[in-house]
Amino acid sequence: MLPHQCQLRPAAAEDLAAIRRLVWSAKLDPTQLRWQQFWVIEYLSDAGALCVIACGQLRTFSEAQELGSLVVQRDWRGQGLGSHLTQVLIEQAEQPLYLECVGRSLPSFYRQFGFQSVVWNALPKSLKLKFAPAALARKIGLPLQVMARELG
Repeated sequence: MLPHQCQLRPAAAEDLAAIRRLVWSAKLDPTQLRWQQFWVIEYLSDAGALCVIACGQLRTFSEAQELGSLVVQRDWRGQGLGSHLTQVLIEQAEQPLYLECVGRSLPSFYRQFGFQSVVWNALPKSLKLKFAPAALARKIGLPLQVMARELG
């Protein structure tokens, strides 16, 4: 459930600047940000202003989809927004779902939704090039992981 005065919706063209700000603030890859692939959570302030406070995208490849650019504004973390958004994106998926996560704590967050770590050789062909840097980073000890979740 979302906090009071928050709503989840598919992104619109006018959300692109807010999506970019969120993605940049999290130091995520700012390329491939197509607003049509995003869902956003917005907050309606007491003054009546709408503000995008979380976003996530579902990119489609042949044989798979990628859950990416999932960001919750720092002031709003810890209130279930990321979990809610992740669940909605999972429900939208029509193919096996993959993601790349940085850090040591994010894998446990995604495991609660059924994601498991995968090795580069097990990736669908359409994702091998995209996730090749993650495989290399992991080999040299950086905390980067590719995870997958089957449909259902």
